[in-house]
Amino acid sequence: GRVIPVGTTALRLIESAADAAGVVHPFEAETDIFIYPGHRFRVTDALMTNFHLPKSTLMMLVAALMGQDRIRRIYDHAIGEGYRFFSYGDSSLLFPRALT
Repeated sequence: GRVIPVGTTALRLIESAADAAGVVHPFEAETDIFIYPGHRFRVTDALMTNFHLPKSTLMMLVAALMGQDRIRRIYDHAIGEGYRFFSYGDSSLLFPRALT
């Protein structure tokens, strides 16, 4: 099945626990993984997350998954429709084009 982390922290943990073949192993450690455009996802197929601040590392993470142009269009729509941002704002279910 698909792996859809709920939140960027869960995504970072799952990606940290996965080996190069995409197999998730037991993981008990700190992670310093920094996901930005160009990252090759090992396990994550999609992501459920809230709308993040522009120019933040979390925005870089969702841009890595969705592509910079596409995430820009998604956020333009969210702003235009009055979606709420930050921790208690609206959420999104983000599927990269390869899975849609």
